[in-house]
Amino acid sequence: MKEAINPIDEKKRLVHVDILRGIAILGIFLVNMSSFHMPILYIDGYDVWTTGSDRLLYMFSDIFAQTSFYPLFAFLFGFGAIILYERSVEKGISFPVLFSRRMLFLLFIGCIHAFFIWHGDILITYAVLGFVFLLFYKLKGKTLLIVGSLLYMIPVMILSLIMVFTSLFFSEELATEVTADYELVEQSQDVYQHGSFIEVTKQRVQDWYYVNNIVGLVMYLFFILPFFLLGAGFAKLRWLHEPSLHKRKLIVIAIVCFIVGLAIKWLPYITVYHTGTTLIQDELGGPLLTFAYITGITLLVQKDSVRRLLHPLSYIGKMSMSNYLFQSIVCTLLFYSYGFGLYGQVSYTTSFILIFVIYGVQWLASYIWLKHYRFGPMEYVWRWFTYSKRSAMKRQIEKG
Repeated sequence: MKEAINPIDEKKRLVHVDILRGIAILGIFLVNMSSFHMPILYIDGYDVWTTGSDRLLYMFSDIFAQTSFYPLFAFLFGFGAIILYERSVEKGISFPVLFSRRMLFLLFIGCIHAFFIWHGDILITYAVLGFVFLLFYKLKGKTLLIVGSLLYMIPVMILSLIMVFTSLFFSEELATEVTADYELVEQSQDVYQHGSFIEVTKQRVQDWYYVNNIVGLVMYLFFILPFFLLGAGFAKLRWLHEPSLHKRKLIVIAIVCFIVGLAIKWLPYITVYHTGTTLIQDELGGPLLTFAYITGITLLVQKDSVRRLLHPLSYIGKMSMSNYLFQSIVCTLLFYSYGFGLYGQVSYTTSFILIFVIYGVQWLASYIWLKHYRFGPMEYVWRWFTYSKRSAMKRQIEKG
């Protein structure tokens, strides 16, 4: 008889992985906030926030967060999938069936999120690519690392070489401002500021399709799926399960990725800002910082003092889906016409402060919630759908 998969015992959880999830939620928020209150989909923030604290904070987010935290979240997705795979094997449960049910629920929630809350949803993409992941999950750890790296690096290097070649012969054209579609900028601003809920929904769908078309899906195969595979590879090799056994390797990855990644992320600011340098900045520098964060934080958390300092972030990490959706709900209510209607009316500095205010509220809410319940609200429903069985939600009060 097949056994049910029970939640991982609190003492057996990898605290640093929950902390990484909590940090990923903050980093994603740093990047997403601009899209909540500005039509940044159709215009480059570099040309919007040009002076004072707005410019400095934009640069900070661009260098340390942009294209570093979606890869981190994708990495953790693949990492978690392998943990689920290993536990399903132990219990004699079909992983493809179990994982497919998880992806179907993710797809359902993603559709609600993308079309009725916020166009920048990533859950639909994760769900679709999750089914593709089923073609790879049985590969060995090292093979997953090789396939993931090649799947990412080959198209990135080709694109980078094209951009370098283009810059040699068309430098003046590339050096001009990144083009903005001002008609779409004005349309977005008008609808999100003044439109009815139906008009906002239509605009949301248009914005979503602007990125998530056929070309976008192909791009995701090369820019998100590889991080699923890399996370899965790390999980199979147990580099994060037993960091003390792989300390030297993790230190080298952390130092090299941080130094090289940071240098590349500065590239548009110390050379020329154009589509070529920003592509290299984002697609090479961003992921390098991702792996610097993963390995660096894993190593630091092995020290008791650092673990105590960062442990509070694990509460947000344990409720990552709930907190991701919470950010979208709160911010669209703040900025869209059917809420407070502040779209296009706040500075980057103000929005930056708001990020940490909202994140602080999320931390407090997550801490209080997890004192009483074993799962976040969305995590509970997701688990219920996956296993077709309700788990005990409330924590048992220990007596004696």
